[in-house]
Parts: sequence; structure tokens; C-alpha cells
Amino acid sequence: MNQPVKCALITSFVSKTKDRFHEYNRPLELEERLTLVSQMRGMTGVEVIFPYETSDGALLKALLAKYKLAIAAVNVNVKAEPEFRNGGLTSTDPAVRKRAIQFIKDSKDFAQAVGADKVTCCPLGDGYEFAFQCDYAQMWKYLVETLGEAGSYKPEIPLFIEYKPSETRGRCFVDTAAKTLCLLNDIGISRMGTTIDFGHSKYGGENPAEVVSLLAHSRYPYYIHINDNNGKWDWDFMVASHNFLEYAEFLFYLQEYGYNDFLTSDTSPTRWDIIGTFEANTRMTQKIWDRWLAVDRGEFWRLIRGGDFLKTWQFIEANILKL
Repeated sequence: MNQPVKCALITSFVSKTKDRFHEYNRPLELEERLTLVSQMRGMTGVEVIFPYETSDGALLKALLAKYKLAIAAVNVNVKAEPEFRNGGLTSTDPAVRKRAIQFIKDSKDFAQAVGADKVTCCPLGDGYEFAFQCDYAQMWKYLVETLGEAGSYKPEIPLFIEYKPSETRGRCFVDTAAKTLCLLNDIGISRMGTTIDFGHSKYGGENPAEVVSLLAHSRYPYYIHINDNNGKWDWDFMVASHNFLEYAEFLFYLQEYGYNDFLTSDTSPTRWDIIGTFEANTRMTQKIWDRWLAVDRGEFWRLIRGGDFLKTWQFIEANILKL
């Protein structure tokens, strides 16, 4: 029998969320959120936002034990404070940069207290909108210095950098997988890593499966967020709802490179039932994962490398699409 995929979710998405025009769902306290997660079939872990969801490590650890949930990661938010509006890690004010670094250090303390093995950070406030708005080289230098200092603190709790093309800035400084690797190489801390968000990769014009291959051949670890979109924006839809084959290829490459960490839903229920939305993620992910485990991988690789895509497509029809 195939082993279940390790699935988690970001707990802020099971509470009240909002876009520019509407609010969705009702606000839930931390225990209410974990109660809801514990009711979802196939969901065994959570990623918690620090410090805004909770900064009480003892409370979270007790609740995780009560609801039999694992902690996939601690997500540190370095964009919400007013002084981070124009960038925290790349602020021209050294006091603001220092505070952003301290946010990440505090999140590592929190992660250690709750038993998390990583901290993930998406520096969305660090970027620009206009030509001649900033000194690009200086901003890169700040990123290397600030993330380097934060990453070197408690290296046993590695810091993962999540890239995104835009939001909240018109263009984020850390906007692609390749640039994230360049940043990690300049920082030079081997236990730091990259968080690959499937949706960020898609709407940024990347191929997520190719990104997995790129990172798997680097010296840095990677961690996964799952969702989907139409390639025009980071809608955080259910997995495979717009890009089925790309998601299937993404999971195939994760298997090929031995990924065994959580697949964490960075997915927003908005207009859809919360439990149903996340169960759609776990159900579809498990089905595709199991389908790949059942195929003749040697034959599939022979076809891929053979250069005749029509034969490869017939294999996909028969084994993945079951047509």
C-alpha cells in the first residue's frame, strides 16, 4: 500500500481572509483553526505565521499535541509592520533592517521552542515599482547582509527564502528560483534553502518541475508550497485546477529527487468551503502521487529521453490520464 503524502497547510487560510474588495470566512482563534485542520482528511501538519498568529510557543506545542498535528514550518512575516512598508531587509534605514533581522531571529527561537525544523520567509515588501527608484547593487548587498545574519543565527533551524515575482511590491527583489540560488550562493550558508511555491513559479513564467530539477542539483535544500492559478496572478486556487499536467510533472520530479518533506497548501478558500478546499488538495495530490508510483519509470524515462514526444504522450494518456 502506498504511503500517504505528508500534507500541511498555512493556518492563516482557515480563518478570515480578504482581498481588495471582500472579506471571506469568519475569524478563528488559534485552537479553532487547529480543530478545523484536524478534521481534514489527509492533513497532518501546519505552517504557522509568526508573530501574528501566535508567539506563545508553549501554547502552540500543547495544541499541536492535543490535535495530533505536526509543525511543517514557521512562516515569519517581515512585511506587515508599518516600518517595513518600503522594505524591511533592504530598507535604507539601518534601524529598520536591524528590526527585520530580529524578526527572523525571533522566529527561529519560536521554531525551536515548538519543534519546527525550519523557518520560511517571503520578503514581499522588499522590491520596487519604477525605473531609477533604487540602487539595485546596494539592495542586493543589503539582502546578502541581512538574510546572511539571520540565516547564520541558530543554523540548526535553517532559513528558507520564498521567492515571488510581485506583491506587495511591483517587482520583488527575490522574484525567481535562479535569483534565489544566486542569493544563497552569495550568502554562502549551505543549510539555508528555497521555498518553491507552485503558484509563484507559474505566474512568474517558470516551469515548477524544472525549478525542482534546478534546486535538486544545487547544494541547498528546498521546501514546497502547493496551489494553482491561471498564470496571470497568484490566485491560490486548489492544486491541478488550472495546470493539471504541470502539477503532475512537478510531483513526478519531487519523487525523482526523493522529496519527503511536507507539501504545504498555500491555498485560499475565499468563496469555497474551507474543509472541502483543502481536502481537494490532499485528495488530488495523493491520487497523482500514487499514480506515479505505479508507472514503469524506466520505460517512461526511456520515452522522455527518446525525443519522440508523441510516444511519451501516449504513455501519459494510458498511465496518468487513464484514457
